[in-house]
Amino acid sequence: MLAQAKLDTLLARFAEIEHRMSSNPDAATYVRLSREYSDLEPLVARVRALRRAEAELADAEALLEDSVGDPDMAELAEAEREALAARVEALTQEVRIGLLPKDSADTNDAILEVRAGTGGDEAALFAGDLFRMYQRYADLKGWKVEILSASEGEMGGFKEVIASVSGENVFARLKFESGVHRVQRVPETESGGRIHTSAATVAVLPQAEDVDIDVHDSDLRIDTYRASGAGGQHVNTTDSAVRITHLPTGIVVAVQDERSQHKNKAKAMQLLRAKIYDAEREKAASERTEARRLQVGSGDRSERIRTYNFPQGRVTDHRIGLTLYKLDQVISGEALDEVIDALTMDHQASLLAAEEA
Repeated sequence: MLAQAKLDTLLARFAEIEHRMSSNPDAATYVRLSREYSDLEPLVARVRALRRAEAELADAEALLEDSVGDPDMAELAEAEREALAARVEALTQEVRIGLLPKDSADTNDAILEVRAGTGGDEAALFAGDLFRMYQRYADLKGWKVEILSASEGEMGGFKEVIASVSGENVFARLKFESGVHRVQRVPETESGGRIHTSAATVAVLPQAEDVDIDVHDSDLRIDTYRASGAGGQHVNTTDSAVRITHLPTGIVVAVQDERSQHKNKAKAMQLLRAKIYDAEREKAASERTEARRLQVGSGDRSERIRTYNFPQGRVTDHRIGLTLYKLDQVISGEALDEVIDALTMDHQASLLAAEEA
């Protein structure tokens, strides 16, 4: 059963936000209110739909009582009552899920980091495959992907690639991707047809927004140096690469991909803010051990979360025991939603079970 007083409080808060937004608040307050409004709007719509359905169900039940002695009317009333009862049940479940504690970063953009792990050249090729999977998935979602930093493998793929992903609910969709991804396949360089196992590590960090975190210039040490690697003569003649150290936390980021020092600095600051924000979230999460226990897996980036078995065409997510024989569709990004939806539903089920307990 849903606590009606809780729903009344929710609707009252939504009405208050609407009123305050229409009364010309200052810019910072408006941003905060509009974010809360966007968060609450879908849930408020479900609550209103639920109350309409409950009222219609009550009318149908009254009609059923009044139709005693009229078999045809009773049959129609019963059919309507059953349909409305099913709708009320479905909406009640949607509202219960909507009332679960929210991750405040779910609507944020994300920093996506993919790094080759054990497996040498094959691990770098797999890291490249994973990054392209996320790029294609982002394309399907209408998101924008911008590479911030990349180090290519000798045989292709990436030793490391860091990108910004922006769009609607990016972090909510990608956050369960953090961890060790393992691949089992026969490398192109393997003449004996033996299956090799290699791995890549994925990290997904929510991007900090201006209202989330303050980074003071006095807390930064910014060093410039000459970029190394591909790029022609330019990399040897100008100090375009930028390294930024956040003194209070010791977090260091470096970007050298752009020829412009200004562009490298902007990308480095974007990455730094995300890392500081993530560190603050990790610190807060470690203080809520019960909440962490309820998460899908631990979210630990050293935890093996998924295996891509090419000979069997199989993808297995070890956290929830999900196996799909759709490897090609998953690695192309087309069926990745099936994995992410299953992880999200499992996470919600865990939270609901905790609420009921």
